[in-house]
Amino acid sequence: MLSIQSLARPVALAAAALLTPILALAQTGAIAGKVTGPDGAPLKDAMIKIERTDIKGNYKVKTNKKGEYFHAGLPLGQYNVMCEIEGRMADRVQGVRTRLGDPVEINFDLKQQADKQAAMQKAAETGQLTQEMSREMSAEQKQALEKQMKERAAAMAKNKELNDAFNNGMAAMQAKQWDVAVQNFEKGSTVDPKQHVIWANLAESYFGLGTTKTGPEQEAAFAKGTEAWGKAIELKPDDAAYHNNFALSLVKAKKFKEAEEELVKAAALDPPKAGTYFYNLGAVLTNLGQLEPAGQAFKRAVDADPNHADAQYQYGVYLVSKAQTTADGKVVPPEGTREAFQKYLELKPTGPFADSAKGMLSTLEGAVQTQYVNPDAQKAGAKKKSTKK
Repeated sequence: MLSIQSLARPVALAAAALLTPILALAQTGAIAGKVTGPDGAPLKDAMIKIERTDIKGNYKVKTNKKGEYFHAGLPLGQYNVMCEIEGRMADRVQGVRTRLGDPVEINFDLKQQADKQAAMQKAAETGQLTQEMSREMSAEQKQALEKQMKERAAAMAKNKELNDAFNNGMAAMQAKQWDVAVQNFEKGSTVDPKQHVIWANLAESYFGLGTTKTGPEQEAAFAKGTEAWGKAIELKPDDAAYHNNFALSLVKAKKFKEAEEELVKAAALDPPKAGTYFYNLGAVLTNLGQLEPAGQAFKRAVDADPNHADAQYQYGVYLVSKAQTTADGKVVPPEGTREAFQKYLELKPTGPFADSAKGMLSTLEGAVQTQYVNPDAQKAGAKKKSTKK
């Protein structure tokens, strides 16, 4: 009896040991499926992440060249299945419950999803939702879409208001109706304060308005214009044209030092156009009768761009104004005068200032009459000589 009992116990234990892995294996399931790319073709190497939600557990597998994936040995439970493309979530299915026997099939059709998203976007843009879309959407999705449609409608209304203000302002500027332009651009700056173009045109309009005023009214308009330029440049500080135009506006307000500072910034931001920036300053200063600052501006223009023909000519004219005349009538111009005119003729031999440049050079090569001669006396002498003959 003792020997039989000692043999029977191990056999029973062995049978139990054999049964345990069979029962454990039977308690797992599998998830399988296929991934179709946005182009409708099977998608290889898509990452499928399987996340258990009732108990912590994470699994992953990649699709093969046919776009198929399969993951067995998943404990029975509830899962979220996610499809990632190059680290980006492309689609997901929640609440997947594994089962005994055949795998649970979870497919990802990214083309169909892309088509649906495009249709939803169109619905949001047009405000038209089909009955089929409505049936397929959850309450949360419908709520999200309605919110998107309202936001888009508000954005479209805002854009229309902004565009109307801008277009009306530009039309008023072209007609030099500065007060109307200011009104419209002020409205645009309120609708969207982040539009640097609105602020820049508002600044131009204020300075245009200022030129039609005098005294405190002009000062107030120029101050508003300066403030608007500050807003435009704050939003787009790397725009050399803004600094250039701001400088020209400052010249109107007779703030020459500040104008030069802005032009230096413009030249630093856009070196190839530095000659033009300084030439513009010189032209404006000349028109305002500020000849000395204008001459210095032309000098900076030719220093920045020796091939700026008009700057060479204007710099030459400025230097001629400083020429000295000796007792014997010889004109002695400052150094660089002849070179400036010669450079202009080299760059623009048939330019609008060509004849003037040639005339200047001819004058510089000759002498100036320093003694007064009575023209009538010359005529009388000539007549008398004729009588003798």
